[in-house]
Amino acid sequence: MDRTDIIYNLAEILGCEARKYEPMSKHTTFKIGGAADTYVKVTSASKLSAILKECVESDVDYMIIGNGSNLLASDDGYHGVVLRLDGDFRKMALVDEDTIYCGAGATLAALCKYALSCGLSGLEFAWGIPGTVGGAVFMNAGAYGGEMKDVVYSVNHVTPEGETGRTEKDDLQFGYRTSVYRKNKAIITGVTLKLKKGDPEEIRAKMDDFLGRRSSKQPLEYPSAGSVFKRPEGAYAGALIEQCGLKGHSHGGAQVSEKHAGFIINRDHATANDVKSLIREVQTKVYDETGYNLECELIIL
Repeated sequence: MDRTDIIYNLAEILGCEARKYEPMSKHTTFKIGGAADTYVKVTSASKLSAILKECVESDVDYMIIGNGSNLLASDDGYHGVVLRLDGDFRKMALVDEDTIYCGAGATLAALCKYALSCGLSGLEFAWGIPGTVGGAVFMNAGAYGGEMKDVVYSVNHVTPEGETGRTEKDDLQFGYRTSVYRKNKAIITGVTLKLKKGDPEEIRAKMDDFLGRRSSKQPLEYPSAGSVFKRPEGAYAGALIEQCGLKGHSHGGAQVSEKHAGFIINRDHATANDVKSLIREVQTKVYDETGYNLECELIIL
């Protein structure tokens, strides 16, 4: 028996949707990836705790995914359990006049819409970022001068041992595309955000402006995982890649976007190996010609 069958059976007992040999290509914005041994939609913190405890006790590898918008999954799939936060983890509520609590499984889009409906400003920068709230906090997502660190007040989590906890703002160790959760292995389950009262019409106008900029500059018409590389100090990854004549350069079905060189797109049935090979080619040429070492923002599984 596959060890992940233990988790599959437990998930069914707990009433969570579980699937065997689920293609990761269905759960990443790249539309790339082989089958995960077991895929589970976890619907509450107590069920997540139970599953994590069993994974640890049974020595079963696991990973949490959100929208899969910053993830390149292997062509060989994932030999373990993939967990997706659903149900209670997608709920949100107004705590007081300027504070929202949001489950980690909710999309940033849903959170931005909710904040707008409450007349709260501060999340406009996140409108159009295709990830979940948990993923955005995990990597301190940001755009157009705003970052999650600007609005996050505290974060709830579950440890690998199944224990619940909370991290306050001062201990979140936010940095450029990082947080304490990149290091501590705890799983983000919910986020409390402090926003500001604003005029709904002005909030909506700002959201529309940012979304318009994204649509005009980013290759949203193709599967991708957003910006592939972190911004190097003193430069911009996309500009360096374009400077090296790599716009439109391809490897197999993967291509450096002709619209924005910081993106790699799945142009034509690309494999994960196509994308990884193209990443290496870009890194090598940019380093050889400019001296800049491009570090991946993309999480490669």
